[in-house]
Amino acid sequence: MAVVSTAVFFTLVGLAITHAPGWPEVRRTFFDWGQFKGSLPEISHAFLLNVKIFCIAEVFILVFALLLAVIRSLPGPAALPLRLVGIAYADFFRGVPTILVIAMLGFGAPALRLHHIPLSTTFWGIVALVLVYTAYVSEVYRAGIESVHHSQTAAARSLGLTHWQALRTVVLPQAVRRVIPPLLNDFIGLQKDTALVGFLGSVEAFKQSQIDAAATFNYTSYVAAALLFVALTIPLARFTDWLVLRDRRRRQAVGA
Repeated sequence: MAVVSTAVFFTLVGLAITHAPGWPEVRRTFFDWGQFKGSLPEISHAFLLNVKIFCIAEVFILVFALLLAVIRSLPGPAALPLRLVGIAYADFFRGVPTILVIAMLGFGAPALRLHHIPLSTTFWGIVALVLVYTAYVSEVYRAGIESVHHSQTAAARSLGLTHWQALRTVVLPQAVRRVIPPLLNDFIGLQKDTALVGFLGSVEAFKQSQIDAAATFNYTSYVAAALLFVALTIPLARFTDWLVLRDRRRRQAVGA
C-alpha cells in the first residue's frame, strides 16, 4: 500500500505539473535537452573546483574542529579563558551567514594589500568555509566527547594516566567513532556550500551555469549543475545511513 500510494502521489504531481498552462514554457526554459548537452561538459569541468574546495576544506575542518572541541572540554578554572574564546568563536561563526563570511573575507582581505596575503578568491572562499564549518563540526565533536561517560576518564586517571593521556587514548577514540554519521551530514552540507565561493568570482559549477544561462537566456544549465551536486551528495547520504544502521545494530548486539 505504501508503494502504491507513493506512486499515485507522484503520478498526480507529475500530471499536475505537465498539464499546467505554463508547462511548455517551463520545459523549454529549464529542460532543454540540447542546452543540457551543450552546457554539461563546461559545468562538469567547473565542478572539479567544487570537489577540490570540498576536499581541502574538509581536512582542515576535521583538525581545527577537534582542537576547538578539546579546548572547550578542558576542565578547571585555569582553562576558563580558553573555553571562553572557544565559545565566542563557535557562537560567532554559527551566527553569521556563510555567504557573509565569504564576502567579508573574499573582498576585504585582498583589499588590505598586505605582503604575502593571497589574492585568490578560491583561497579566501576555502578559508571562509573552514572558519564557519569548524564552528559547527566542533559542536559535533564536543557532543561526542560529552557522550563518553565520566567513569571512563576516572578509570583512566586511576591507572595513572594524565588528563591529556586519558583524553587522547580513552575519550577521543570513542567520541570520534560515535560522531562519524553526523560529521558526514555536515560534510554533505559543506559540499553544497562550495557553490557559494562563486559569489567571489571563482568559476565553479554554479558560476559556470550562471555564465551559460546569461549567454543563452536558458536556465537548463542550472539543472545540469544541480544534478552534479545531487550525484555526489546522494552516495554520501546513503553511506551515512549505512553507518547509522551499522552502529545501531552494533549497539543492539552489545545490549543483548
